[in-house]
Amino acid sequence: MQIISENKTANILLLTALGLIVIVMLSSFVNRVVISPPVDANIEEGIEASENETVIQVNVLNACGETGLAAKVKEFMRLRGFDVVEIGNFPSSEEKSYVLDRVGDMGSARKVAYAIGVPDSMVVSSIDSTLYLRSTIIIGKDFASLKAFN
Repeated sequence: MQIISENKTANILLLTALGLIVIVMLSSFVNRVVISPPVDANIEEGIEASENETVIQVNVLNACGETGLAAKVKEFMRLRGFDVVEIGNFPSSEEKSYVLDRVGDMGSARKVAYAIGVPDSMVVSSIDSTLYLRSTIIIGKDFASLKAFN
């Protein structure tokens, strides 16, 4: 009788553990698909792009003085499908991170902002067609709040 009772207890513990694992996995799935879906790095249909341009090209500029941040953001963005063509330093220090629209495609700039965790209110149009990219990410002193650092 005691062996049967121990087996029931073990089975209940096992089912409880499996149930918790399923709940965690399901909540993670819902979060990833519904609450915080992945960003699409492709240029939207109907947006003017060169013949070979299919994904959003960006550069990343460090405006806070911390060493290595642009390289970390570069890897973060590349893992999400963006084409990071350049990293470097911004000429001045900035308190807040923001995204610059370089070609008049605010939709692509907003995708970049979403991917990195910058609010839409921090997307600014600054057209510069000599750069041959769609957006510039400026990493400010608030870098710890960006998705690449969480």
